[in-house]
Amino acid sequence: MISPPPSDHDAVAPGADARACAPDALDLEAATWAARRRNGLNADGMAALQAWLAADPRHAAALEDMATTVAQVRQLSGDDVAALRRGLPQAHRTHGETARNTAPQPSPDRSDQHRQRGWRLRLGPLLAPVAVAVLVVAVGGGGWMGWERWQKLPTFEQAFVTERGQQIVVTLPDDPTRGSTLQLDTATRLEAQLFQDRREIRLQDGQALFSVHADKARPFHVWAGQLHIVVVGTRFSVRHTTSGLDAGRTVVAVQEGHVRVSRVAPVSNPRPDDAGNDATSDTTGTATNSAPVELVAGEMLVGDDAGRLGPVTRVSPAAIASWRAGRISFDHTPLAQALAEFERYRSTGLVIRDPAVASLPVGGSYSLQQFGSFAESLPLVLPVRLVPQGEVSEIVLRKP
Repeated sequence: MISPPPSDHDAVAPGADARACAPDALDLEAATWAARRRNGLNADGMAALQAWLAADPRHAAALEDMATTVAQVRQLSGDDVAALRRGLPQAHRTHGETARNTAPQPSPDRSDQHRQRGWRLRLGPLLAPVAVAVLVVAVGGGGWMGWERWQKLPTFEQAFVTERGQQIVVTLPDDPTRGSTLQLDTATRLEAQLFQDRREIRLQDGQALFSVHADKARPFHVWAGQLHIVVVGTRFSVRHTTSGLDAGRTVVAVQEGHVRVSRVAPVSNPRPDDAGNDATSDTTGTATNSAPVELVAGEMLVGDDAGRLGPVTRVSPAAIASWRAGRISFDHTPLAQALAEFERYRSTGLVIRDPAVASLPVGGSYSLQQFGSFAESLPLVLPVRLVPQGEVSEIVLRKP
């Protein structure tokens, strides 16, 4: 949810709670629909409004309440609205005026302050709806904040982090009864944002399994490494780590449904266009026009650190995200990489200094809880031995 920054003592009437000024997603939706309805809706707009009203029984009451509040704000003089607007926390003002704007602002005169306090004392508990109404009503010319601007406001944003050896499951509030779930593996960092027309995830490091609630009107976007994944409703995993298996690469595997994978240019905060394609953002850079690849259940692909897509390969759906069952699998994996994968979950107490040892291939499926069995089996399957060296043991080649 959108959280306002703390306001100063003049921002609220004596005894009022500053948090009462915080608009929520329902307030924003209701205020915008009230504004659109007041200005007149065409057939498509009316159908969209009816769909919004039918989506949640709370919507009708919120719309009527906000329509009344917006109408009251519209009746105020321009000076009154401007004074009230200046008293609202920065986060509630018209989209585009962000907290990063540090340019000095002229202080309101004493008459503005007096008028502002007068309105706040009379409005009292209605501060939150009024904050939204002032956000929607543009001071300049009495016009309305554009629909496109409202669409860009996130209704939910949160970062999720797991520590070494930790796994968690979180549910996103993208549906009131059955939200999408994210299962995060060890040492994973991602950010989630929900918008009115889309859902976005940015996986900085780690891996996660996504069970996405189907919603054609709000595509689900995942950015990981140099890949952009778009789905409507499906179950798939994404891995992008700096160590262990496929370090530096991005792996996408589909368990159910289908996903679309494309390559994007290095950008800090990409945004999709209206069609769900990668598009240039005003502050984040550009995206490539490479053809996307469609993956269906039982398929996977790997993208390198430059975003080049590898071939589509088959994978057993049951083998996808096997880490959820506490297992990891190797298939001709260099020993050093296998150890690095175990290290993501726990300290192994083993080191490799010889490149010849590091490149020895290992295979098989292993329990994360029984690393000792893996270590003990190494001299049996590879020409190596374990040499204790203080608190660790070095894996060295076994002499003939």
